[in-house]
Formats: sequence, structure tokens, C-alpha cells
Amino acid sequence: MTDPEVIVVGSGPNGLTAAAVMARAGLEVLVVEAADHPGGGSRSGDPIGSGAVHDLCAAVHPMGAASPAFAGLTLADHGLEWVQPPVLAAHPLVGGRGAALHRSVELTAEGLASDGPSYRRHLGRLTDTWDSWAALTRRPLIEGIAPSVGRIRFGLISARSAAAVARDWFERESTRALWAGVAAHSFAPLSEPLTAGFGVSLICAGHRHGWPFARGGSQAIVDSLLSVIGKHGARVQTSRRVDSLSDLAGARVVLLDTSAAGAERILSGRQPRGRRRAYRRVKPAPGVFKVDFTTSEPIPWSYPPAREAGTVHLGGTLEELMVSESSVNRGVMPERPFVLVAQASLFDPSRAAAGTHTVWSYAHVPHGWGGDATEAVTARIEEFAPGFRDTVTGWSSRDPAFLGGHNANMSGGDITGGSYRGLGAVRRPTWRAPYRTGVDGVYLCSASSPPGAGVHGMAGWNAAHLALLDLGMDTSAV
Repeated sequence: MTDPEVIVVGSGPNGLTAAAVMARAGLEVLVVEAADHPGGGSRSGDPIGSGAVHDLCAAVHPMGAASPAFAGLTLADHGLEWVQPPVLAAHPLVGGRGAALHRSVELTAEGLASDGPSYRRHLGRLTDTWDSWAALTRRPLIEGIAPSVGRIRFGLISARSAAAVARDWFERESTRALWAGVAAHSFAPLSEPLTAGFGVSLICAGHRHGWPFARGGSQAIVDSLLSVIGKHGARVQTSRRVDSLSDLAGARVVLLDTSAAGAERILSGRQPRGRRRAYRRVKPAPGVFKVDFTTSEPIPWSYPPAREAGTVHLGGTLEELMVSESSVNRGVMPERPFVLVAQASLFDPSRAAAGTHTVWSYAHVPHGWGGDATEAVTARIEEFAPGFRDTVTGWSSRDPAFLGGHNANMSGGDITGGSYRGLGAVRRPTWRAPYRTGVDGVYLCSASSPPGAGVHGMAGWNAAHLALLDLGMDTSAV
């Protein structure tokens, strides 16, 4: 067996995508993974021991369904199937009220009553021009400066705070809450600039491509990527931790699907001072506290559309969300945290035995928080679904320390590869040439590089194509 020409460190979706690109180009590729199983944040398992399939980190994949990388690798030919729920996302409020995001702009707007015309005017127009600006959500920002009407409109809106956009566009409490719940995927205070971009990107991606699950669990995305790289002769070695670049001697190209801190550790001072400083400047995002449940029946939401939603956001009003997201960014655990819930088994019967269900959830918590949020998460669901407690037949909790211990890229519970606050939303970890580490032949291809977090493979795709260009190879066929 020949020595690998390319070594990919880390087997999350970005690392596996990078490996697939390099292997399809005809290079000898080895993927090394510290854990005993590949997949990173896209693994599935059974933490409760009930025989059900739970997604251990990422569960819902709007950017995966919209990903040119996954389309280019033809993952559908390797077993990946998307499951689209009838309602993409719901945001319940007290008293059985709420708002819902549908695949159709028109159907969404109809449910927003007096805010419908504004929704059509702003988000309908952005959805219609998706193809003109979506590349800005997939590549380094500096590569998307060529002007167009769609890009300019997206950029001007995205530069604003989510709170300001909510108040300018919408009058109803429920519509503002729906928008804010989507924007809160940024993990940043909603009063800060650039948070509106998350709301626009995810909502418009939903209207164009849905907010789907992978049939059988997020592990199916990993398995399809493993099928691609296996077809082209790449190898995967698990239970191998990389501590230094010297551990990878002989490779022409090294791609690091690691956090910026992990990359800086592996490069062991070999980076130029400016690059090393940039990597050290990356600040961690707030963490998550993960709770998986098994239940005897679907969650009894008081807001009816939530019963058909793949994703449910539990954050209360815009003002309540602003308080909770500001708190976790200050290092203070809120009494009523923002909780995300996914209901895959409602639409994918392969997840659980007949008559039972899985519930995926996590709360936003301060980075590295050491408390137990199981009761806070349970209470948050019960608040909007009275009787939920009585349906629970099993549960498993994982705090930020556990998550970081099982995946170094999630240190402190940070699942986004670094904070999106301020310039962290566009400087990941540098403005220019963000995939270059400053060490010849070594590239960063993780969520710490553009376009950031999410199961979409685009950082791996972009970094691998850059590496091929640096090798003087044709990238048109890969």
C-alpha cells in the first residue's frame, strides 16, 4: 500500500467532502479520525438504549439540501435521501398562538395575517433572487464582491441586526418571534449587526430547498460520503489522534477539518505570526446542552402547526429571545433558555419502533457551562406542550464538557466553529485566503472556515478545490 498523497485530519462532513474531492481527482487519500467512528457532528446512535435512532449532534439540514458540494458528489446515488416535513419550522407562543414556516412563501405569508404582505415583499423577493446571492453563503465573502441587485439587497439586509429587521418588517408578535427564532441560529445577541443574515439565509434556503432530515439519521450523510470516497480508493483510519504536523510527514497535501485552535496546535508554531494570531483570535461561541428523549406519542403542542413541523423553536417573543441570547453570550445561564426541537420520527418511521417517537433537542447555554439543563429543556417543551412529561419513556443528556470530550471541534459545547459575533461572522479565521494556514500544502477546511457551521460540506469542497489548483490539477471534473 502506497503512502497517501493527501491526509485529511477529521472525518466530519467537511473532512469527508474534501477527501471525496481529492480522491475523485485520482490522488491517494487517507482520512484520520481521533474518535472510534467517522462522522463528527453528523453521527447517529442510540444514547438512551431504546433501539431508536437519535442524531447525536446535527439533525436538520437546510444547507445540506442546498449544498452544491453534496449535489456535485451525487450523494443521492450513494443512498442519501432527504425527508421533507409538511411544516419546515414552527415557533409556538403561550396560549396556543404561534407562527410557522412553510416551503411555500405564499402559504407562509397567508399564516402571518397582516404581516403577510411584508413577508412576501421582503422574503419572497429574496427567495426569488436566491440564485443571484446564495453563493455568498457558500464561499468566502471576499470572493462574492461582484455586484448584482440580488447580492446588494442581501448584503444590505444581512449587515443589520435581526432585532432591527424584525421591528421594521413585522408588526405581529408571532411573526417577529418566528423570524428571531431562525436568526438565533447565529448564537449571537440578536441586537448585533450581521445577525439578520442568518434569518434571511435559512428562511430562503427553506423556501427553495426545504429543512429536511436525512432518512435513517444524519449518519446517512456520513455513510453516503464514505461510499463516495471508498469508490475512489480513499481510506479512513479511526482512533488516531494527530498532535503535530510531523505525524503526517510525506503527504503532499494536508486538510484540517479541525477547529482553528486545533489547527494551530497541530501546526506547532510553523505558521507565520499573522496567521497564528488570527487563529488565536477566534473566540468561542456559546455552547449547547443536548437532550434526547424517547416518547410514547408525538409531542402534544398547543400550537397545531407545530405538530407537523420538523423543527420547533422554543424561545418566546423577540424580546424574550433577545434576553436569553444576550445572557448566554455574557456567560450567564438564562432561566428560560432558547431550545430547539426536532421531530424526525414523525416523518421517518425508520427512526423508532411503531407507536414510539424520538425527540431531539438542545438548549443554548454559556460556553463551557457546567450545569444540568435537562429540567430546563423539559420544562420549556412542557410550557408549549402541556402533558409532554407524561409521554417521556427515556432520556439522555450531554453537557458541553461531554460534547467537547467526544469531539474536540466542539470544545465547551461550541458547535459552530467559533463565535459569529462582530467580524466573526465574516472573518473565519481571516479575511483573505481563509483556507490557507500559512504553511505550504496545509489547508483549513472546517466550520472555522467559510461558510461556517452546518452540514453542507462546502468548506471541505472549497478547500479541496483550492488545494488541487495549487497542485496544478484540473478541477473541472471533481
